[in-house]
Amino acid sequence: MLKIKKYAAIDIGSNAVRLLISNIIEQKGKPTLFKKSSLVRVPIRLGADVFINNKISKENEQRMLDTMNAFRLLMSAHKVVTYKACATSAMREADNGLEVTKLIAKHSKIKIDIIDGEEEAAIIAATDLQSYIDESKTYLYVDVGGGSTEFTVIHEGKTITSRSFKIGTVRLLNDIVNKEAWFDLEQWIKANTKDYEKIDLIGSGGNINKIFKISGKPVGKPLTYFYLTSFYQMLQSYSYEERITVLDLNQDRADVIIPAARIYLSAMKWSGAKDIYVPKIGLSDGIIKSVYYETVSSVSLV
Repeated sequence: MLKIKKYAAIDIGSNAVRLLISNIIEQKGKPTLFKKSSLVRVPIRLGADVFINNKISKENEQRMLDTMNAFRLLMSAHKVVTYKACATSAMREADNGLEVTKLIAKHSKIKIDIIDGEEEAAIIAATDLQSYIDESKTYLYVDVGGGSTEFTVIHEGKTITSRSFKIGTVRLLNDIVNKEAWFDLEQWIKANTKDYEKIDLIGSGGNINKIFKISGKPVGKPLTYFYLTSFYQMLQSYSYEERITVLDLNQDRADVIIPAARIYLSAMKWSGAKDIYVPKIGLSDGIIKSVYYETVSSVSLV
């Protein structure tokens, strides 16, 4: 007999805010299935406020409130039983981040947890990542966000080390990542991958998912360093308008996709990786899994 319940994850990133609603399907004697039911993405771009002015603007504060009210109604309509809302880099660094979470809790009845880079990496690790990993290989897992990028070295199926760097697509767009940050990242990648003969990259995030989709590659096949370099050069040859009209990118994707590609290419270059695998996973998926397995707190809607 099937038992089906709905869980929700809210991911408040530096570029966009997402609501993922998943069906949790339990069958006696079989593994639990996690099936996406709905995904809503709103490109608020909090990082454009925070990384320049250190606070969330009144306009984006109101947009956040409107979005959370809408998410609350959607969760109710879908009969979600429990949810968790996580805010990352932009909300972490905003002087008024806590103030905004209190405002949302008061008016939208949604509780938001502001998580640090380590917790973010741990939640992402709770995804289906293991099912994509060949335990005979070594990987550098790279999750690119708007405000930060999480890097994890995985050897023989086990996490060796991980670190979050304040190098993200929205920061790069606003030219607020200095040479020292890039140098620190380069040294960290080289130091933590030098002992392995061969490294493959695993990339996650909306931008690499889009690049993979455009490539037309079959699921499970990697993108090569050569392909990604060519694609990066092609992106730079197009104007912002052409990236929207010719490549059919959303306007909030058409600018950040270039710095995202730069981060992945840099990680491949410094680790010596020739291939990048792109499983379609992210923080939202990790939140759902973490809530189900009770490794994080959640909020009941019932």
